[in-house]
Amino acid sequence: MITAGLDVFDRTLHKTYEWLADLMRLLAINDRHVAYQALRATLYALRDRLTAEEVAQLGAQLPMLVRGFYYEGWDPTAKPLKLRHIEAFLAYIASEFINDEVEPEQAARAVFALLAERITKGEIEDVKHILPAELRELWP
Repeated sequence: MITAGLDVFDRTLHKTYEWLADLMRLLAINDRHVAYQALRATLYALRDRLTAEEVAQLGAQLPMLVRGFYYEGWDPTAKPLKLRHIEAFLAYIASEFINDEVEPEQAARAVFALLAERITKGEIEDVKHILPAELRELWP
């Protein structure tokens, strides 16, 4: 295990690797970098579709390192984006994640399954409640 010599950093690195290992399992891949890209792109699409309040509530439950890239480049002005249809949501993911091994829909479903496993049920229900019915179909 890589150590930074600071417990808080070591713990978040370990938790992030656990998340990526779970995502690799869900995606049936062996590439941590691809799992990271899928997680990042899907979190960006979800983040930009949520209200600022819900972005913060979901972000509070992410491991510190994941929370860092979740907020990276976020501009809450003109949000949430009006991504009402699966095609638009998946196109947003595809714009952030170009990969031959994993399709955007596969990435979204796997990341949402990961979130459902790792985030409190109440928070997941709050997130899903904000999304249009068509996007909720991507959740397990």
